Amino acid sequence: MTPLLPTIMSLVPLLVVAFFLVGRRWPASRAMPLAYTAATTVALAYWRLPSNQVLAATMNGLVIAVTLLYIIFGAILLLNTLERSGGLEVIRGGFHAIHPDRRVQVILIAWLFGSFIEGSAGFGTPAAVCVPLMVGLGFPPRAAVVAGMMIQSTPVSFGAVGTPIVFGVQKGLAGDPIVVEYARSLNLARWEELLPIIGLRVAALHAVIGTLVPLCLVVFMTRFFGNTRSIREGLEMTKFAVFAALAMTLPSVTIAWLLGPEFPSLLGGLTGLAIVIPAAKRGFLLPADATWDFQSDQNDPDTKRNPPGSEQADAPESTALSPWLAWLPYLLIGVLLVLTRLPGLPIKSWLQSMTIPASPDVLQELWGSSVSIAPVPWLYVPGSVFVLVALLTTLLHRMRVADVQQAWSTSARMVRRASPALLFAVPMVQVFLHSAGGEAGLGSMPSELAHGVSRVAGGFWPAMAPTLGGLGAFIAGSNTISNMTFALFQFQVALSIDADPLWVVALQAVGGAAGNVICVHNVVAACAVVGLTGDEGDVIRLTSLLFVYYVAFAGILGMLFC
Repeated sequence: MTPLLPTIMSLVPLLVVAFFLVGRRWPASRAMPLAYTAATTVALAYWRLPSNQVLAATMNGLVIAVTLLYIIFGAILLLNTLERSGGLEVIRGGFHAIHPDRRVQVILIAWLFGSFIEGSAGFGTPAAVCVPLMVGLGFPPRAAVVAGMMIQSTPVSFGAVGTPIVFGVQKGLAGDPIVVEYARSLNLARWEELLPIIGLRVAALHAVIGTLVPLCLVVFMTRFFGNTRSIREGLEMTKFAVFAALAMTLPSVTIAWLLGPEFPSLLGGLTGLAIVIPAAKRGFLLPADATWDFQSDQNDPDTKRNPPGSEQADAPESTALSPWLAWLPYLLIGVLLVLTRLPGLPIKSWLQSMTIPASPDVLQELWGSSVSIAPVPWLYVPGSVFVLVALLTTLLHRMRVADVQQAWSTSARMVRRASPALLFAVPMVQVFLHSAGGEAGLGSMPSELAHGVSRVAGGFWPAMAPTLGGLGAFIAGSNTISNMTFALFQFQVALSIDADPLWVVALQAVGGAAGNVICVHNVVAACAVVGLTGDEGDVIRLTSLLFVYYVAFAGILGMLFC
């Protein structure tokens, strides 16, 4: 058997996704059933997995997909509730008061507010919050989705209070003897002391690469969604965009150095907002005529601006909401996400204890397989925060019963349209991940893919390490899972080629963060919250440009530092 044949076979499901979703521009609802079929066929025919393993992995994927749909429903519900209450109209005026230029607004909402939400909740929540907010403010839905996906790069390594490092890398390395021995060679008492060192290096890499992400945001807006499709109009914002980038990344590095990997994105995003909003109001580093907006051609799918629910025949009753009351739901979202995720507060463990099913033993080693399904902590899932805040908003904004009913029914219809894609995409991922243990005697598809790529790369592995991390996140939809899967492998390869293993693991984490911008089920979820179900391939075609930039730049830095 050709040594690289398992690597080639493990690529088959990914190639199906790339060909049909991105190449042929099929909607995810058509492409992902084919990808799932490809993954199960390869698992059964080539890996020779037992059918109960494939069925158990599929069931695990369905549970995760339903959880994602719950998050999507909550995000859509909050948007439609604010639309019907009149709150979004007040928020639009508030952003116009900060600055009317859409290029400024996308930096404030997607880059800075999105970084804060990523740092507090992670797991795709920034798209669920920021994308509908931008659409509600008048951004074309496709532009909002692209922006919301692009920022799920730099802050992701420290998302959900540092989970990709604190949990992902920690579980990936898991006290392996070679890791313990390496820590001793650095005179460290415990191998876990390597995690803050890796975290600081991750923050430093993101600070260098992420400096251009806000500028990329703006250039993508003007080039693909502007009136003249001009790159120059985006480059006019270079000074302000770099300033906004540094206002987040430099505090993030400082926080990683002083406090560790839990708070760089959360506090970095807040610090950036505190610095950039007053600067934007004063026009600091902005062009003199900074009033750029999207074109208003309603026949152009890229720039059509009707928000979700705008097809409703009856308009919401006009209300005189104060800016404070209009913004209160988003303030509550931020506060509740932080309070429920800080490890030092008892509320996190209490919410995580409320699971479906109540006993974790019910779903252990399902149907005699090696796959165990984790109980769903339904109160801890961000969807519950969204639904709770939506319910509170109906009271705080004194909404009519008819408007509340309209918001709920519209949200339910939109979630139904997103369901088919996710119900195949996530099970495909789970079959891919749980493919070890077949009669063919192969490792899992991700591990075979990693070993094949490392054989080809040889001494140039630091240049490839971020790409592997990105592919892991693209497949799994999670930087945390990518780090758990590949951190030890990256460490071992680094030692075998006499490279610095801590830098290589940091490159893995950075690449894993970048992979979120092209992850299929993240894109499906982001499209669903603004009614763009079916446009996932077009979104990935654009966000893949940022992915290539990110992993290529990280690879260059890897060759310099390793």
